[in-house]
Amino acid sequence: MKSAFLPDRGVIKVAGDDARNFLNGLITTDLDRLKPGLGRFGALLTPQGKIIVDFLITEAPAGHGGGFLIDCPRALADTLATKLKFYKLRAKVTVDILDLGVLAAWDGSPAAQPDLAFTDPRNGELGIRILIPEDLKQKLSDLIGAELVDASDYEAHRIALGVPRGGLDFMYSDAFPHETNMDRLAGVDFDKGCYVGQEVVSRMQHRGTARTRSVKVLLDGPSPEAGATILAGDKPVGTIGSSARGKGIALVRIDRVADALDAGQPLTAGGLAVKLAEPDVVRIPAKQPTA
Repeated sequence: MKSAFLPDRGVIKVAGDDARNFLNGLITTDLDRLKPGLGRFGALLTPQGKIIVDFLITEAPAGHGGGFLIDCPRALADTLATKLKFYKLRAKVTVDILDLGVLAAWDGSPAAQPDLAFTDPRNGELGIRILIPEDLKQKLSDLIGAELVDASDYEAHRIALGVPRGGLDFMYSDAFPHETNMDRLAGVDFDKGCYVGQEVVSRMQHRGTARTRSVKVLLDGPSPEAGATILAGDKPVGTIGSSARGKGIALVRIDRVADALDAGQPLTAGGLAVKLAEPDVVRIPAKQPTA
């Protein structure tokens, strides 16, 4: 088993008598399905349905004071905390940024189950997350029987699984949940009550109007720079995101890429070849006629 401390992640705690209902009315995931030891994937959206911050969230056990712990991008922790406080009004909740980070562990089963640990709900192969101070990363790695490696090894693992990362594979406040595959990564609960941006997200789900998607790509040789335009001939069809070890993630217009594949046009970025790892992912199923 491998583990890596992720220096780009921070932790926010939301606690208080109204914390569950308060968060449920704001974010995309259903906290009624959450309890200590479990994790959920979700986001806070703009009223227009675009992602302000995406995150993982778990419920803290009573021994850690209860409440909810949000594993979010460290650079956006202040932004998220400020947004939550803005929505707080008279709700009985507190919002605090904690001096904790995130240890990710994958490729095996932990020898022990530490506190504040949960399985990554986006993809089981991403392993577990443990919320700890950075100075405990070696001790916790030893406890669970994991080899502590560099965060770049986890990044390569994430990229190989095709799980997008905000700021690299899509831009915050500029992408809808469907475009970053949140609907496919258990990040949106379509049967829960109202939350900010729900109307737009529900419309995209029911009408099937998502035309931009994050996809896995294969890179033969050097990787194009992040942000490079993907071309089919001379027509832009997407943008390269993060890449490592011959694999990458791209944000593409699936209809344009499907047309290019049908026409036998190769995809390039920065003059370098780009191939879809799963070509069928850009095919939109035909709607079945109603009786």
